[in-house]
Amino acid sequence: MELMDIILKRRSIRKYTGEDIPEETLHQILRAGLLAPTSRNLRPWEFYAVRDKETLRRLSAAKTAGGGMLAQCSAAIAVFGDSEKADTWVEDCSIAMSFMMLMAEEKGVGSCWVQIHFRTDASGKAAEENVREILAVPSRFRIAGILSLGIPAEEAKAHTLSDADWGKVHRI
Repeated sequence: MELMDIILKRRSIRKYTGEDIPEETLHQILRAGLLAPTSRNLRPWEFYAVRDKETLRRLSAAKTAGGGMLAQCSAAIAVFGDSEKADTWVEDCSIAMSFMMLMAEEKGVGSCWVQIHFRTDASGKAAEENVREILAVPSRFRIAGILSLGIPAEEAKAHTLSDADWGKVHRI
């Protein structure tokens, strides 16, 4: 596939068949994230690849709403940034997650970015703290988000080139 075709086809997928993602495919998705550019090439990220169904279920309840697909996905990648290593950890981790989403699409794997940063659970506790506890992540690591991954149970309509809103571009 051409890169523009992948960009047009990539959509947030929240329903999965339950079929496992092959280990080699997960490896390729992770590698895409590891090869993403970062400020000063510091690579402040840490990826927590999760396949354990009970852990995925617990992660799905880490915030009030919007994480339910984690309980049904084949795998998830929690992306954390080392806040002591780089002040650009949010940007760097976000780029890595985007690269992984594009690779997932290229490999026929559905993905969805689960926002955790600045979210809370029903009791008001920070979702980031919940995820850090579930995965035993040191406190200096801050979460960018969790990428749910699975074989799509439905096909979402691709974007078209005409969906690009050129009104958002300001030429000076």
